[in-house]
Amino acid sequence: MRLATTADTEAFGRELAEQLRAGDLVILDGPLGAGKTALARGIAAGLGVSGRVSSPTFTIARQHRAGNRGGDLEPVAMVHVDAYRLHDSASPLDELDALDLDTDLEHAVVVVEWGAGMVEHLATRHLWVRLRREPDTEVRAVEWEWVNPS
Repeated sequence: MRLATTADTEAFGRELAEQLRAGDLVILDGPLGAGKTALARGIAAGLGVSGRVSSPTFTIARQHRAGNRGGDLEPVAMVHVDAYRLHDSASPLDELDALDLDTDLEHAVVVVEWGAGMVEHLATRHLWVRLRREPDTEVRAVEWEWVNPS
């Protein structure tokens, strides 16, 4: 799929959110500028969570309280994690473990930027989303799949 604008990326995130429930892990993968945070903003909007969604690079993780999703969908909180800085850590898995994301998964959707190869063990299944920006454009290519779906 191709996403021509940031607004398209956020809209795609809102669509993905319709599939998500508490306990779901979403891994956003792609280089700098690929649109991971824009997609996380869209997922948050689709979940109806509270608070401004921005890159949590310096705080590593931000929690967003559940809000009104509308329709028959259960409200669910979202934890937004940026694991970028953890890759340079001497013990990235220990630092990640200190965040207690497995506990958060009981009551929230956990969205992790830069989490590939680090967080898959937290859930029996996860949504893997790969984004890349096409050279010299704002167009993003995205592919996604559920890994180990139940």
